[in-house]
Amino acid sequence: MKPLIVIPARMAATRLPGKPLADIAGKPMIVRMVEIAAATGIGPVVVAAGDAEIVTAVEAAGGRAVLTDPDLPSGTDRVFAALNAVGGDHDVIVNLQGDMPTIAPSLVVEAVAALKNGADIATLVSPSDAEDDRANPNVVKAIVAADGRALYFTRAGAPHGEGPVWRHVGIYVYTRDALERFVAAPPSPLELREKLEQLRALEMGMTIRAGVVADFPKGVDSPADLELARKMIGGNQAP
Repeated sequence: MKPLIVIPARMAATRLPGKPLADIAGKPMIVRMVEIAAATGIGPVVVAAGDAEIVTAVEAAGGRAVLTDPDLPSGTDRVFAALNAVGGDHDVIVNLQGDMPTIAPSLVVEAVAALKNGADIATLVSPSDAEDDRANPNVVKAIVAADGRALYFTRAGAPHGEGPVWRHVGIYVYTRDALERFVAAPPSPLELREKLEQLRALEMGMTIRAGVVADFPKGVDSPADLELARKMIGGNQAP
């Protein structure tokens, strides 16, 4: 495998505008994400930036960034644009979200390892028995078969019955072919209904495999999330 880690980022955000440049213990969040990606040792790292300010911040810290069309519809489209800009023969593309500054590098490694047995895409899930997680539509749940294949993703409290829900960790590892096919396809009905991009891949007949991890790194989606990340990293509690 010849992986490439791509971190999509843009300044526009409904609840937390400008979050890629939000300061976390003296560094912009996007710079911390680049450092996490580099620490995996998986392969080269590039930021797919929707804004020139992000490119400037990443390059000032010694990282690599490419400016992508700000009107691209999704982070995955931004990842694909960056892949084309970088070039090379990368056959595995890691889509690492730009707002997970407390994710451990080891989790990225585990996500890449889950891309096996003919999978088109790999991701991660984390079990939870908390009723708050089951009921929260902002916690995306995965329905996973015994062999690790993801059967569905939903915001509802599924699966029904006793046992944990499998919280989806928002990291994706694509084969190059799968990424190319994915971005070429229009949004699917279930994707639009659940507002979950990965459902497009399932409706296209792609195989998604989910690795199971204990940790559940929370993304920064609100001012409260940002303050929590600052406390964790400032207190040296981050993974």
